[in-house]
Amino acid sequence: MSRARQIVYDRLAVTARSRADLEQALAKKQVPAEVARAILDKFEDAGLVDDAEFARSWVQSRQRSKGLSSRVLAMELRRKGVDEEIAREALGELDPEAEVEAAHRLVQAKLRTMSSLDETTKVRRLTGLLARKGYSPQVAFDVVRQELGAEPAPLDSL
Repeated sequence: MSRARQIVYDRLAVTARSRADLEQALAKKQVPAEVARAILDKFEDAGLVDDAEFARSWVQSRQRSKGLSSRVLAMELRRKGVDEEIAREALGELDPEAEVEAAHRLVQAKLRTMSSLDETTKVRRLTGLLARKGYSPQVAFDVVRQELGAEPAPLDSL
C-alpha cells in the first residue's frame, strides 16, 4: 500500500495527472487493482487527483502553449482517460475567439521564417500547419488569407 502511495506521489510531483493515467502507472508497477483503486480514492477525497481540474488545466495549457484546436484537445483528453462529460465541460470553457487568435499566432510565428517562399507555397505550408493542429480547413484558409493580406479566392485556385 505504501509503495502504491509513493508511486502516485512521485507521478503527481512532476505534473497533474488524470486518474486513468495514475491507474495505468500503478498497473505497470504491478500494484493490484483493488489497492490502486483504494489509494486513488483516498487521493481523490483529499483533492490531489481531480479529473475535472486536470482537464481544465490541460486544455488551457495546451491551447495556449501549442495552439491546438478543441478537436485535438478532445482527442488528447480521451487518450489521457478523462471522462467524455468532463472533457466536454473543460472544452466548453474555451473561447472560440481565443482559438482563432491562437491560429493567428501560429501563422505569424511561422511566417517569420518563410520570407523567401512564394505565396502558393506559404499558403500550402501554413494551412498544413493549422490542419495538423486540428483546425478546420475553413478556419485555416481564413486565418492564412488574413495574415497574408490576400483577397479571398476560390479554394480550387490554390
